[in-house]
Amino acid sequence: MNLKQKIRVIEDFPKKGISFKDITTLIKDGKYYRYTIKALADLVREKQVDLIASPEARGFIIGAPLAYELGVGFVPARKRGKLPGKTIKANYELEYGSDIIEMHDDAIKPGQKVIVADDLLATGGTIDSTVKLVEELGGIITAVIFLIELTELNGRESLSKYDVISLIKY
Repeated sequence: MNLKQKIRVIEDFPKKGISFKDITTLIKDGKYYRYTIKALADLVREKQVDLIASPEARGFIIGAPLAYELGVGFVPARKRGKLPGKTIKANYELEYGSDIIEMHDDAIKPGQKVIVADDLLATGGTIDSTVKLVEELGGIITAVIFLIELTELNGRESLSKYDVISLIKY
């Protein structure tokens, strides 16, 4: 299946100069969405993993079904103030802003093997903060996986000590 043909590109969103990769056109097609999740799972199926962790919000679209497909648990990393329990937090930068992401302080036990999953690798800010939270809780990152990687933004560089996997490259 040609997944790129199902991804809509919106220029100058959310601000001028950004070429936004809109995956809603892919995930609304059940056949393509299912194929996408299975293809991502196949890329990491042989890795030992206890949990998938993903940042809000589009990361959930990839991470939760990936966890389901692999038969493991899912840990959400959410924007500040969205989780009800005690949390740990990390700042992150995007190509068009910054924010704080949080994870429950009991979401990951020391030594658990974790794959961090997101929809898109751009500058690496969101994923860097999610990885930081996983490691702060004692999790061991076995891979970082993306549906899309924007290679010209070099987000992979900040993740060089991890196994970085992407299904589609732009």
